[in-house]
Amino acid sequence: MDTAAEHTERDRPSASEERSRSARSGPGAAEAEEPGGAPGGGSAAGWRRPALIGVVCAAVLLGVSHFLVQPFQIPSGSMQPTLRVGDRVLVDKLAYGSDTPPRRGDVVVFDGTGSFLREPPPENPVTGLLHGAAAALGLAEPAETDFVKRVVGVGGDRVTCCDGGGRLTVNGVPVTEDYLFPGDQPSRVPFDIVVPDGSLWVMGDHRGQSRDSRDHLGEPGGGAVPVDKVIGRAKWIGWPLGRWSSVPSTDAFAGVPDPAGPGHG
Repeated sequence: MDTAAEHTERDRPSASEERSRSARSGPGAAEAEEPGGAPGGGSAAGWRRPALIGVVCAAVLLGVSHFLVQPFQIPSGSMQPTLRVGDRVLVDKLAYGSDTPPRRGDVVVFDGTGSFLREPPPENPVTGLLHGAAAALGLAEPAETDFVKRVVGVGGDRVTCCDGGGRLTVNGVPVTEDYLFPGDQPSRVPFDIVVPDGSLWVMGDHRGQSRDSRDHLGEPGGGAVPVDKVIGRAKWIGWPLGRWSSVPSTDAFAGVPDPAGPGHG
């Protein structure tokens, strides 16, 4: 007997086995064996879910930033030593209202359009939108129209610099500004102004590096910032983690009386 021929016949697959293998190796087989357990869509589902979660989280953060608390990246040294370049402060957008206006000594973030800037600088709408979203999340520097400064005078205040002792005075009372950058003078530029009602006189803590209300004395508004342009109060330093704290308050203006004159007590 030819045993080789017998083995050859025995190992040859039957017709039914051939059809079964063809079915398993057809186009549908690749889909059925895709990773992830879902035919043809496992790998897509693998990245769609994290992407969707990321979009939802970003939308929630943007909503919080728009209405409640906005991260603000400090772009310059004008507020040293209180705030450093690269700090992320959390701005409380609910800090002020009609009955709770900004107070002397508060550190505020505001839109300088019309006071520090006559009009916003031109920019590409798409890149502007993307930058605005990144800035709202504290991932990019703020818009060129946004500033952070300290309130030195409120509506009706007479703010002058400097008296015989080289100090700033508000409503005739000398102010010891303990928050100033070491070695800074209150101002190298003398001034004597009365803050318009509904406005603020703002200055940086690092007077030698700050462009603030003093630099806009000859412009419309005289350097004063309308209260309705205030975005909120800088209340916490959120980043870097080693600087996590509330923004230091000051009692430098505790002895300053309310402004005298019509409309003021």
